Amino acid sequence: MTGIAYAMGAGGAGGAGAGGGDMSFIVIMVAIFAIFYFLLIRPQQKRQKETKAMLENLAHGDTVITAGGIYGKIAAITEQVITLEVADNVKIKISRGHIAAVTQKATS
Repeated sequence: MTGIAYAMGAGGAGGAGAGGGDMSFIVIMVAIFAIFYFLLIRPQQKRQKETKAMLENLAHGDTVITAGGIYGKIAAITEQVITLEVADNVKIKISRGHIAAVTQKATS
């Protein structure tokens, strides 16, 4: 019976120190969120802005790569559709969002 009393008494003393444990838990969670923000979220937002700017600045004559790996030269552009010339007299239409990169800007 005295063993139970000691266990209960130790729990009461541990309860007084638990308030500090709650504060350290909050600090650790904030630190983890900050790490995730700076290592994952912020770089992804930056990449999205760069991709959006690249898609908005596409011009007739740019050489591009599609998300599927097709190389081509922009022959025509509309709001959503880009016509690529992939060989002599061979043109394909793709969605603007499927352009992965610009390899060479058109010379003006």
